[in-house]
Amino acid sequence: MSQPCAVSTLTPEAERITHRILALLLPHRRTLERDTHLDTTDAFPEQLKQLGDFVRNNEQVIFSVPGFPCKSPNPDKVFNHLPDHGERLALRSLHSLCLEIEKVYAPGARLLICSDGHIFGDVIGVPDEHIDAYGDELRAMIHAEGLADHLGTFDLRDVYGPDLSYDEKRRTAAENLGPSVEELRAEVRGNDSTLRMYRGITRFLVEDTSDWEGSRSALQRECRRRAYEVILRSRAWSELIAECHPRNVRLSIHPQNRGEEKFGIRLLDAGDAWMTPWHSVPLRRTDGTWELMHRHDAQKVGREVHRDGRPSHFEAIGDDIGRPS
Repeated sequence: MSQPCAVSTLTPEAERITHRILALLLPHRRTLERDTHLDTTDAFPEQLKQLGDFVRNNEQVIFSVPGFPCKSPNPDKVFNHLPDHGERLALRSLHSLCLEIEKVYAPGARLLICSDGHIFGDVIGVPDEHIDAYGDELRAMIHAEGLADHLGTFDLRDVYGPDLSYDEKRRTAAENLGPSVEELRAEVRGNDSTLRMYRGITRFLVEDTSDWEGSRSALQRECRRRAYEVILRSRAWSELIAECHPRNVRLSIHPQNRGEEKFGIRLLDAGDAWMTPWHSVPLRRTDGTWELMHRHDAQKVGREVHRDGRPSHFEAIGDDIGRPS
């Protein structure tokens, strides 16, 4: 049974608005739970508390979402190391959510994309220059699409000053803010949510390793080891975001259960609950809707479309090829 929401200090009108804002998030919830038809706003007391902190003061709601790190290094999954129409669609979706909130709450909302590529780029085998290029292009895309009024970015370049290298910044964050590997191993053994994340990240690491010369079992062992490091770094990044932006409502692109501190948010439709634009390419179906899938799968059912001289997306065979909407 859901616990009573922690917004008792709000006026009745502020409480009503807080629930309306959360109700707009529910259709976008990303979770592995199968009974989402039972979702009610009262089932998310932590998010009600975070949202209520802004509504109480009639302030613009600010969300933080770690994600948009870099493209997968596996060419079977993505076009290249730069954002494509999948990122563009995801940014538009986040911007539209902010506009929907503005309709029910005059101060509106803003979303801070906390790009986490640099924090674990060395572990997943993506060079920092590719992560920089991805982040720069993402910011250019936000401005070109006219989304900068509601979307902003934050990454490792924004902390610890200009004199430290990326390696030094990664080490500083991990040592000061991350858990130990031993603590993570214990949590994986005792927490189902952490275990699912560990298995999901391990699977991504195995899939993203395209140049492994050893055995499959050796690769899996190596990726299991690296998965702990990715989670450790991600936890450190999450703490760093909380230090720099302590009041923000915390979202996650990973599936989250009811009652957890973060609210899992779905960016676009995909057959896999873990699929993101940076591990896939977008396919426009014949009915005009979009789906994320791995590049080698999209090639079987669609044809590649370019925009501004770069690969953009796939069109399902049978569609007229044109500029994406």
